[in-house]
Amino acid sequence: MPLGFFVDVQGTLLDDLDKTPLSGACELIDILNKKELPYCVITNNTKTPSLEFLENLRNLGLEIRYYLDPFMVMEQTLHVKRLAPFGPDSFRDVLLDLGYEVDLENPQALIIASHTDFDARDFAKMIQFAQNGAQIIGMHGTSIYAKNGLTYPGVGAILAMLSYATSCPSSIIGKPSHAFYEVALKILKKQNSALSYPNIQIISDDAKGDLVGAKELGMQTRLVLSGKVKKSESVRALAEYIDTIDSGVDVIVKELV
Repeated sequence: MPLGFFVDVQGTLLDDLDKTPLSGACELIDILNKKELPYCVITNNTKTPSLEFLENLRNLGLEIRYYLDPFMVMEQTLHVKRLAPFGPDSFRDVLLDLGYEVDLENPQALIIASHTDFDARDFAKMIQFAQNGAQIIGMHGTSIYAKNGLTYPGVGAILAMLSYATSCPSSIIGKPSHAFYEVALKILKKQNSALSYPNIQIISDDAKGDLVGAKELGMQTRLVLSGKVKKSESVRALAEYIDTIDSGVDVIVKELV
């Protein structure tokens, strides 16, 4: 039995289509709270200010006490201010609210969030900025992005494409960067100072984007088939990184009761 938990949101606690809590989601958070089991909900939210997103989750019945998203670690991991953001308008607006400058001429970094409307011109602009010396930064490293019943390349996939096209390195702010998991670990250690990665289980629907990096740090990994991945056969190539596969978090609730 793990002593602590990292819990993903989209596709794990929330349905990808209607954004409502999945079966067992509210119960899981309630049990973690009631039993005082150390946990942190870790999400790739890049469209809404952190506190607003957390409040939205609570309004859905998810009584989350411990939460982390990429916006909350940007100041620690991003050391430039002039950014060319690629993503929805809401992403740009949050960056402005956080004090970053939008520079679409000579940015210090191009920064990418999940989006369904990227086109060839967007990718050409990203390549141009990178070739001119801008850092390539992803808000997270998702492999695929599911929305409205369709599957799009995730930010991690776009970063891989840009690095291949430009021969420039890329970096990630949120999951699965080691820096993000280190901040999440500190949140768990405030609940139980003896915790370390080997006795933490991460629960997510993104095998490649979340669990591979977590396993490299020694975490126990648990894939749920309620989001991006619908069949265990789809992640057969990543089997060494996945300890457990379940249909959803309702299975974990039954174990914890």
